[in-house]
Amino acid sequence: MGYMAPRWLPGGNLQTIWPALYARRFDGSAPAYRRERWTAPDGDFIDVDFADAALPGPQPLLVLFHGLEGSSRSHYAEAFAAFAAGQGMAYAVPHFRGCSGEMNLAPRAYHSGDYEEIGWILQRMHDQHALHGGGPVLAVGVSLGGNALLRWACEAGDTARDSVNAVASVSAPLDLAAGGAAIGRGFNRLVYTRMFLATMKPKALAKLAQFPGLFDRERLLAARDLYAFDDVFTAPLHGFRNTDDYWARGSSKPHLSAIRVPTLVVNALNDPFIPAWSLPGPDEVGPYVTLWQPAHGGHVGFPLGLPPGHVRDMPERVGGWLAGFAPSNPPQARAQ
Repeated sequence: MGYMAPRWLPGGNLQTIWPALYARRFDGSAPAYRRERWTAPDGDFIDVDFADAALPGPQPLLVLFHGLEGSSRSHYAEAFAAFAAGQGMAYAVPHFRGCSGEMNLAPRAYHSGDYEEIGWILQRMHDQHALHGGGPVLAVGVSLGGNALLRWACEAGDTARDSVNAVASVSAPLDLAAGGAAIGRGFNRLVYTRMFLATMKPKALAKLAQFPGLFDRERLLAARDLYAFDDVFTAPLHGFRNTDDYWARGSSKPHLSAIRVPTLVVNALNDPFIPAWSLPGPDEVGPYVTLWQPAHGGHVGFPLGLPPGHVRDMPERVGGWLAGFAPSNPPQARAQ
């Protein structure tokens, strides 16, 4: 599964920023979604965007969990939608709470270790897809969504196969403390941290308007990095003592050996968000986990081609790997 970035896009930052802004995601028109609103177990809601399979019969369903502040219109989500359409797969993007364009109802939002949310979504996806005569369910998580998906697979163990045939993560921050420290320094702090906080802070303030006294408004306004934001908002709202507790308990890396479903974990070694030294080695994962750590790719970039380039290669490789665990290719003890 070799990958080499084009020469005109050197370095992890260019391979991160350019694909998100300018690279082609699909050929032809943008994916057409239909939206369903699901009621969560706590009475809140999530919005799920579906792109139905073009072919009749029991087609696989590919479920994508987006990254921090992402959506079904993120560059990687539309690229995976194009892959699914080309394979005749049904496709779904469940939005984490507050990411579908409408504020959710409960005090909680979403976080990197939100495996209980992943669990009920995947079980409902499986049951609903089966009810309509569908085939297997395959799941991929990107960045934050990738860590949350892996965290679910770690917790689910053998029962993960009740919902999915295989899972994959792309550019997931497997060690949240290492990733949080990296994004809080230098160029990353000036560019990426500012970008995330520009949408996260207004959402948090809207949540405070819904639930006065939920957190300290002045501390939130003073937050200049994700550590401080998570300390005042994400951690306490989701049952963690503080940022350190959240990042420690939410990280999937310490638990990867517990996974019992075929799993692909993709991380570029030049990802500006995720230090290469923090990535797991083969001796730190179990027999169901395959690591792919190319030298290039940036953070959810993996561009190819002449300018402006495209981002179809990574979805085709990852999606193709997942498709190998459809019923015609039964899951094996070791992912190849």
